[in-house]
Amino acid sequence: MYTLIGTRASRAFRVLWLLEELGEPYAHTPAAPGSDDIRALNPSGKIPALVVDDTVLTDSVAIMTYLTDKHGAFTTPPGSLERAHQDAMTLQILDDIDALLWMAGRHTFILPKEHRVAEIKPSLMWEYGRNLTRISDAFTGPFVMGDKMTVPDILLTYCLRWAAMFGFPAPDEKLTAYMARMQERPALQRAADLP
Repeated sequence: MYTLIGTRASRAFRVLWLLEELGEPYAHTPAAPGSDDIRALNPSGKIPALVVDDTVLTDSVAIMTYLTDKHGAFTTPPGSLERAHQDAMTLQILDDIDALLWMAGRHTFILPKEHRVAEIKPSLMWEYGRNLTRISDAFTGPFVMGDKMTVPDILLTYCLRWAAMFGFPAPDEKLTAYMARMQERPALQRAADLP
């Protein structure tokens, strides 16, 4: 059985959602970043962490990649061209969407006040809108990679939810409808109800 450490209101949500989609048994310790529970496993204090037997895995995307490869679900075969395209989309979402939201978060509530630069947020919003348009232009649905839900769907939906909380521009109609469909997934709803 897996043990996931991290609160739902963090990138741990990505892994919680995937575990719910997979239907795999797991224990959940809703530890906050920097808490003793997480520092015992990850000295940086960052969440999430997944304990598999006696091994600790960190970083939500690394954990999701491990889980999807291990269970052969929500991914494409390693070494295939389809996987190369999936990995490219995963990295595009991380680089072009997630990184901008993380930067906004850092300058809104994470960094000490004296190190925050409020003036950065409009440029992040502009770049986010431009990058999201590129993703939308390539989107043919019903999922990011076509007919099959994969890791990029969890990442993009997570980012769209996060962007809405930060007051970033709403996505176009196509991605708004996509987000609504994704939020109706029972596994997402179960993960959202966790601490």
